[in-house]
Amino acid sequence: QVQVVESGGGLVHAGGSLTLSCVASGRTGDIFSMGWFRQTPGKERLFVSVISWNSGMTYYSDTVKGRFTISRDKANYTVHLQMNTLRPEDTAVYYCAGSTLPLVTGFTEIHHYEYWGQGAQVTVSS
Repeated sequence: QVQVVESGGGLVHAGGSLTLSCVASGRTGDIFSMGWFRQTPGKERLFVSVISWNSGMTYYSDTVKGRFTISRDKANYTVHLQMNTLRPEDTAVYYCAGSTLPLVTGFTEIHHYEYWGQGAQVTVSS
């Protein structure tokens, strides 16, 4: 089993920045990739970004590309999501997720990930 815990959410004005962090524990050697999703009330959970644990290869949704940056600290089993130029539409609960599957099998759908954190609220005011 793998456990993932997010931190770093909060309230920020439009144009501001926030960094989310996610720490993995347990059988971390099983993890191939770590991703971020976000969800607003009544809507489906949507892909934001993913990073390959070994290669460091990254992918982003079109809505955040160029504004968000995902990175990993392998020594501490931590993934960060640096969010810049935030917009009110970025307001959501952000979830960290871990996958034991390689990226080639897919990474934008929630079923690609086995392990989920509890979520971190990000609110961007206009």
